[in-house]
Amino acid sequence: MAEALGKKYLSDFCDCYSAGTEIRPRINPDAVRLMKQEYGIDMEKEQYSKLIRDIPEADLYVSMGCNVACPSIPGKPVVNWGLEDPTGKNDAVFLDVIRQIEKNIRHLRE
Repeated sequence: MAEALGKKYLSDFCDCYSAGTEIRPRINPDAVRLMKQEYGIDMEKEQYSKLIRDIPEADLYVSMGCNVACPSIPGKPVVNWGLEDPTGKNDAVFLDVIRQIEKNIRHLRE
């Protein structure tokens, strides 16, 4: 969700990538459905599950939180947004997390 919203709002400003701590066989179907419904973004079209080592080196790393151990990135700024993983929760919870990600991404432009 963060990669998709980052590309939507920051593509003229920076490159955005999303990576996790483990590879998943597919993007969360609820995330795919709600991003398509709310923003018209088809995450399955251009996104796939990847690890941090699979993305280019960045100037800033953002951790969603999600109660997982984040990899160490020596010498790089890391911002932790402290968001809960909405997996398995209802659409209202999912949408709340999506809105928080959108707000935080828009704030990065400031």
